[in-house]
Amino acid sequence: MNKLSLSNVFSNSLIAAGIMGLAACSSVASETETVSNKDKAIQLISAIETGDPAPIAYINPEQYIQHNLAIGDGLAGFAEVMQMLPAGSAKADVKRAFQDGEYVVLHTEYDFFGPKAGFDVFRFEQGKIVEHWDNLADVAPANSSGRTQFDGMTDVTDLDKTEANKAMVTDFVDSILIKGQMAKIGQFIGPEDQDYLQHNSGVADGLSGLGEAIKALTEAGLPMVYAENHKILGQGNFVLSISEGKFLNKHVAFYDLFRVEKDMIVEHWDTIEEIPVKAEWKNTNGKFGFK
Repeated sequence: MNKLSLSNVFSNSLIAAGIMGLAACSSVASETETVSNKDKAIQLISAIETGDPAPIAYINPEQYIQHNLAIGDGLAGFAEVMQMLPAGSAKADVKRAFQDGEYVVLHTEYDFFGPKAGFDVFRFEQGKIVEHWDNLADVAPANSSGRTQFDGMTDVTDLDKTEANKAMVTDFVDSILIKGQMAKIGQFIGPEDQDYLQHNSGVADGLSGLGEAIKALTEAGLPMVYAENHKILGQGNFVLSISEGKFLNKHVAFYDLFRVEKDMIVEHWDTIEEIPVKAEWKNTNGKFGFK
């Protein structure tokens, strides 16, 4: 079964209530004037677990562009896949959330069709969700440093440093991940293991852990290749990089979330998801397509 995102896991009660009717729900519509876009996205994700149909009113029924390639476009595709999950089986626990202009980023611990770690990105226009991207990975055991895919700092701080932190991560992704200029890595990550806390289940803390993982992949003939960065989103100390490349010789999307402190990258979470061949896509929007 293809991996599916938040859009396929609302309970059957949403369909029974009628998508168009819910989208026009006056009580929730009135709240859109006071509820932040970040909180709207959190409410929508949380409804996966609660079954509350009201937050679907935050989606623009006339314009909902879907970038999960396993789901049809618009609310029609949304409705089609809702019935696939057994009622009451889903869990959704938002761990981190931040807003960058018209975009909201959520980092969530899911349980649907098995435990998942996921990033969701929503784009808003006039207070309504008009576009959605996501990237999912199976939940794995803690890494050798004892860190999971979800623990670590959650507070958004240093709001005055948002643009500087985004610029630094942009430079890191281009210089280190794409171009492989490893001689520059000291400009972004400190030398001690405690300087870089790693939440990838297969990598230990610090530059030493990162180096060991890269070496093992290279020796196995499976180098991790970042070919192109599609979007950098951030607020304060959190910055998300969305990239495309190859991992284990598969075409993938890389979602890398970095925490920045004192102008250095100090913590990292990620998901890596295979991109299906185009013949299997349920919509024509592509995995990326950011403005």
